[in-house]
Amino acid sequence: MSNPMPADFAPDSTTAPPSPNISLIQAAYRAFHSRDVQGLLGTLAPDVRWVHPDGMADYELGGTKYGHDGVREFLARVPRVLGGMRLEPQEFVEAGDRVAVFGERYVTSVRGRTERMKFVHSWTLRDGKVAVMEDIFDTVLLHRLIES
Repeated sequence: MSNPMPADFAPDSTTAPPSPNISLIQAAYRAFHSRDVQGLLGTLAPDVRWVHPDGMADYELGGTKYGHDGVREFLARVPRVLGGMRLEPQEFVEAGDRVAVFGERYVTSVRGRTERMKFVHSWTLRDGKVAVMEDIFDTVLLHRLIES
């Protein structure tokens, strides 16, 4: 059976398995990659806070969205602004109920131009679900791509 997780998500056979918190975050990324909105929502608390830089407000992608409905609205808005996006988490750092993920995203404009951008995601967990997800990235670079 093939592993549905990209190689960089898969634990190295010589290391311990990921913690429950990191496993949950990895499941969220897998759901995002496969465009499985229900799977993504299954990792999130019903009252999740989904936070993106205020600098993306011009595209209705900035600020904080609340609950599953807010996340659905955000995800529905993305294809109106971008032609595509692939996230590649590279490092997971856990401290208590928080997991920071450092990675790269490949974002494609609606006109077909793709750029690589670094990101940091801060995930705060509560009772085995994501309570807060904050996306940190270069909004100026993303604005330039959207407008290109």
